[in-house]
Amino acid sequence: MGKRFLMKGNEALAEAAIHAGCKYFFGYPITPQNEIPEYMSKKLPEIGGVYLQAESELAAINMIFGAAGTGKRVMTSSSSPGISLMSEGISYIAGAELPCVLMNVMRGGPGLGGILPSQSDYFQATRGGGHGDYRLLVLAPSTVQEAVDLTMLAFDLAEKYRNPVMVLADGFMGQMMEAVEFRETGTEGLPDPAEWAVGYMKQRGSRALIKSLYLDPEELEAHNWKLQAKYAKMAEQEKRFESYMAEDAEILIAAYGTVARIARTAINELRGEGVKVGLFRPITLFPFPYDPLENLPASVKQILTVEMSCGQMVEDVRLAVGKDRPVSMYGRVGGMTPSVDEIKDQVRKALGR
Repeated sequence: MGKRFLMKGNEALAEAAIHAGCKYFFGYPITPQNEIPEYMSKKLPEIGGVYLQAESELAAINMIFGAAGTGKRVMTSSSSPGISLMSEGISYIAGAELPCVLMNVMRGGPGLGGILPSQSDYFQATRGGGHGDYRLLVLAPSTVQEAVDLTMLAFDLAEKYRNPVMVLADGFMGQMMEAVEFRETGTEGLPDPAEWAVGYMKQRGSRALIKSLYLDPEELEAHNWKLQAKYAKMAEQEKRFESYMAEDAEILIAAYGTVARIARTAINELRGEGVKVGLFRPITLFPFPYDPLENLPASVKQILTVEMSCGQMVEDVRLAVGKDRPVSMYGRVGGMTPSVDEIKDQVRKALGR
C-alpha cells in the first residue's frame, strides 16, 4: 500500500483531478463544494495550471467548452442549482463531443432548497439536465477513496468517448474526512490532443471546426444517430456495480453513494439477527447496470430502494426488475438522512416482521 493522506472529500476530489492531469479549472462558488475551487485556486498555479473563478456558472461552463476544445484536461465543479445553470452549456459540450469532467456535490432542492446533502439530482444527471438527446457518463462513489479513483477514471473516460463525465457525490462525501491514496497515472507523459482539437493545424494541415450547430436537418439527424451509437457503446462497456451479501438474500436493498454505506451497516446488523438481506449498489448511474437486477438469485423476493430523494433511482430499479418482483422505496429529503435503524425497520416491514 502506498502513502495515505487524511483529507476532506472535496479536497481529495480536487487532488485526484490534479493527479489525473487536470491543469485547468473554471467555476463559481456554491455550498457544499466550495473546498474544490478553493483547493484548485491554490494548487493549480503551483504546477503551471490555470484557475479562474468565473462571474457565474453560465460563464464557467462556456469557458470549459473553450478549454476542452483545445484537448486539454479540464473540469468544473458545482452543486445542484449551479449544475442547473450550466445545463445549456453541458448540452453544447456533449453536442460538440468534447471531453471534460463535471463534479456535482448535491444539496437539497428544488429551487435554492438548502445546503445539506441530497440525492435529488439523479434525474438531472442521468436523463440529461439540458436540452436535446444527449447523455453523460455518471459515476457515483460511496467513499472518499472511491471518489478519488472514479475522478481519475472520469478523465480517461471523457477522452475515450469525447464526452462529458459527471462525478455525482453529495454534501456528506464532500465534507467527511477519510484516509486516501493516490495512484500513479503517469500524467506527465500525456499525449498531445488528438487531431480533432483546435490549435494543432500545423500537424494536421487543416483547421479544426468544433460545433454543435447543424442547420441542415439531415446532417443534424446523422449527427444525433452518431451520438446515440456512442451512448450505446457506453451502455455496453462501462456498466459498474457492487453487490454485497446478495447470493442468498430474501430482500435486496438498492442504494448508491453515501446511502449505500448506511445500508451496508444495516445489512450487517440484520444479518446478525438472521435476516437474509443484501445490497445492490450501482457505481455507474448512466449507464445503469440493469443486467444484475434482471438476473437476480431466485432467493430474492423483493427489492427495497433507499434514497435521499422522493424516489428517482427507483424508476431504473423498476425498469430492470419489471413485474417479476415487488419494488418499494424509502426516502428522506431536504437534507435528512435515512438512519441505520430506519433502514432496518423498513426491511422488517417489507418482510412482514
